[in-house]
Amino acid sequence: MFKNVRALMMIFVAFAMLLTACAPSTESGNSGSSPSSGKDGDKVVIQWWDSMTSDATQGAIQSIIADYEAAHPNVKIERTYISFADIKNKLLLGSVGNQMPDIVWLDNPDHQAFAAAGILADLTDEIKEWGQADKYYEGPWSSTMYEGKNYGVPIGSNNLALYYNKDMLEAKGIAPPSNWEELKEAAKQLTTSDVYGLAMTAVKTEEGTFQFLPLMYQAGADIDSFDSPGTVEAATLLQDMVKNGYMSKEVINQKQSDTVVQFSTGKVAMMINGTWQIPLLRKEGKVNWGVVELPVNKQGGTILGGENWAITKASKNKDVAFDIIKFANEPERLKAFDQAAGRLPSRSDLLQDPFWQDDAELKVFADAMEVARARAYGPEYPKISEAIQIMLQEVITGSKSPEQAVKEAGAKIEPLVKK
Repeated sequence: MFKNVRALMMIFVAFAMLLTACAPSTESGNSGSSPSSGKDGDKVVIQWWDSMTSDATQGAIQSIIADYEAAHPNVKIERTYISFADIKNKLLLGSVGNQMPDIVWLDNPDHQAFAAAGILADLTDEIKEWGQADKYYEGPWSSTMYEGKNYGVPIGSNNLALYYNKDMLEAKGIAPPSNWEELKEAAKQLTTSDVYGLAMTAVKTEEGTFQFLPLMYQAGADIDSFDSPGTVEAATLLQDMVKNGYMSKEVINQKQSDTVVQFSTGKVAMMINGTWQIPLLRKEGKVNWGVVELPVNKQGGTILGGENWAITKASKNKDVAFDIIKFANEPERLKAFDQAAGRLPSRSDLLQDPFWQDDAELKVFADAMEVARARAYGPEYPKISEAIQIMLQEVITGSKSPEQAVKEAGAKIEPLVKK
């Protein structure tokens, strides 16, 4: 185990990049008690780590904790906030120093790496007995699996879609684009001296990878076939957008939170962004906006973001920890949490609720769950993602052709893909 942990520590220290792909990091929180698991008098003490900082999400978490403690007076849950940027290193260091939580929330692309390192408890038998696995979408569920075993349960999901400025499109007589050709033409017509037709994120962090992968999927490629015409086509689309002035070269430095500010103030006509931007646009947006599923090319496709429940292998109270997870995932309780926290349910039955189906904007993201793919590419995913980020930067700056940049990235990725 320790060999695996040391190797994983090197990966995460060298490639500390899996930042804010699945949710905005616009707030801060206070840390709770230092981790320790055991007894508090006659109570079982469960240590819980997460990175949630918004008032809505923290309130939803505290509601779950309070309800469980009320129903189980012999259990005390001590929640500790750890920043999104720090939680991976905290887990890695904690696994060496025996300072581990019982329950931890993980960003879904990190899950397999921690399972491979021996840090997470195998929950295969518990989940089989629970009997709820078939209620979940394949995408989020796949992120909890490693080598045929299950190491967690999805909490909630998000994905990417195309936001557009209704007034700008109507002024040009343009319908929201439904395919790449329409996207190219719309970006061209909507670009002016003051407005870019399209914006997205190509920053050199996981956010950049998160936003590129859907384009690659739509072009018929995947990470295990990275050096292929489809990936080149997706990279060429972005290079052409920048070359023609329809998209700013500065997308290599813009996070998703920067993009939404530009869109909400009318500086860009269309943007690729996530589910979590809806509350901000409704509250603070200064433009008349709409959203549609990402335009298709050879096929439809979007990327899956979100978090998963996990239990650490070091937990001495695995049975109680899993009972908390089951409690939190009771359908009505999970639905209330996802609504309050601004997430899509990872369960297909809950996603049919009117809350998501009767809201025009939320329904776009709900429908896209059918084609949302998880970044479940094995424990070497951080290195894979870094190669994609470098390729994106090279293509958008024009320092390399799409063919050359994709070929070089593919050579790095091929030996890292789990066969």
